Amino acid sequence: MPSGSGSDPLLARADGLAESPVDHRGRPADRASTGGWNSALFIIAVEIGERFAFNGVSSNLISYLTGPLGEGNAPAAAAINAWKGVAQLLPLLGAALADKWLGRYRTITLASLLYILSLGMLAFSTLQNLGNKPTEGGKSYQPSTLQVALFYVSLYLVAIAQGGHKPCVQAFGADQFDQNDPKESISRSSFFNWWYFGMCAGIAVTQLFLSYVQDNIGWGLGFGIPCAVMACALAVFLLGTRTYRYYVSSGKRSLFARAGEAFTAWRSRQAAERATESTEFGTRVDEEEQVVVSKSDAVAEAKAVLRLFPIWATCLIYAVAVTQSSTFFTKQAATLDRRVGQELKVPPAALQSIISISIVVFIPIYDRVIVPLARRYSGKPSGITMLLRIGIGLALSLASMVIAALVEIKRLRVARDAGLVDQPEVPLPMSLWWMVPQYVLFGAAEVFAMVGLQEFFYDQVPDKLRSLGLALYLSIFGVGCFISSALVSGIDRVTAARGQSWLSNNLNHGHLDYFYWLIAALSAVELLAYAFFAVTYKDKGAVKNSSIVR
Repeated sequence: MPSGSGSDPLLARADGLAESPVDHRGRPADRASTGGWNSALFIIAVEIGERFAFNGVSSNLISYLTGPLGEGNAPAAAAINAWKGVAQLLPLLGAALADKWLGRYRTITLASLLYILSLGMLAFSTLQNLGNKPTEGGKSYQPSTLQVALFYVSLYLVAIAQGGHKPCVQAFGADQFDQNDPKESISRSSFFNWWYFGMCAGIAVTQLFLSYVQDNIGWGLGFGIPCAVMACALAVFLLGTRTYRYYVSSGKRSLFARAGEAFTAWRSRQAAERATESTEFGTRVDEEEQVVVSKSDAVAEAKAVLRLFPIWATCLIYAVAVTQSSTFFTKQAATLDRRVGQELKVPPAALQSIISISIVVFIPIYDRVIVPLARRYSGKPSGITMLLRIGIGLALSLASMVIAALVEIKRLRVARDAGLVDQPEVPLPMSLWWMVPQYVLFGAAEVFAMVGLQEFFYDQVPDKLRSLGLALYLSIFGVGCFISSALVSGIDRVTAARGQSWLSNNLNHGHLDYFYWLIAALSAVELLAYAFFAVTYKDKGAVKNSSIVR
């Protein structure tokens, strides 16, 4: 790895970015031998490995918490949502560290190493000889305090690793395409689609393969395999070092320092404008205020980030809906008849792979059919606008929650008719295929909303703050997970106090359908608010043009 000198291209920071990229030796990058799809494929590979590893832990976590660790449904779901919230918010810190000290390349490398360490610790924490005591029957083990503590420490180290990995790897991949080159600009828009395609292909394999290993062979191997995959992914990423394009920077201010300066400058400008308006003949404002107000770049950056807040806020309930696929959808599936043929029994968490498979199917259709057709009418390289794409995704997510509620009503009716309300361990005479539509709609929603949000937050922030842009995108799902955790805990507590929790450990006694209807109603309100802000939003190019006219 190149040295850590101040001119090291691997140490790109937030401000003072060079207009032209350089290669790994600091020389002007040769377009023929660096960047483009040849470089992006290495970066997509490490992302596939990282998603395999992260989802190898997260997708079936509800089964581990309610199984070997012995937690209830609602506490386990709340714990998972809180962990995911931390994991999705930490990229804000990871982006700042990358922009200030490490650069995207080194942050990705160090985060990958931390992934390998934490996943190894997680696998070790599943061993039954960590002070565990057998239960009264002697057939199972009660988890010891040491095991639980080691498990959660390892789990949150995985969250920290993702915090460094996520905001940098996608931005680093998009950096391999020159937005000022017409051909590469189109490729960059396509990159976000195929990025998500590769990522979801890795997730589908994870959910099909690892959920079976974890449920039928053992959790130690189920957590150990992601550790090995992450090590291989890091090796592939390092192989591409000589082909990457790097953007050198010379600034010394951190991301947070720039943000603080920007908001201070913006407030001072507002004060200065009020003072000027209220004083006859344009009385001079304080000299210190003029110095701060003169920092127009910082003010522009602050305004550019603030403009994104309404879109950010009106996607939070979508994030709440997304969290259900790895918690209550899985517990719901566990109660159904999951036999395929005479021998194969599908693990509940494996149904999440339907989301990833749907994405893998829909993305080529979107990229090769829908976009070219839309491009003919709109004249836009991306076919439809990013905001319209996100809005379609929000609508599909709403439809998915409505279907999930209807399926749950059907499931509860089957449980009553079969006389199995008090026997949650007995599979209901209802096929797992009833749940397929809600998973497929979730997959279609992600093709539109998730990919659209990624491209939107990368494209609409100032060029110097693109790591922050993708971190803001991830923070939607971090805050959404915390909202979901609060909803689950609050609803469980309130409804249990009235007699029976909606989210009972025995779902046949609960009312998961009411919970889904609540999320659907909130999603409908969110969609209306989003539509209003999307219609009134002016994209970065329009804002720049209007400022030039002035």
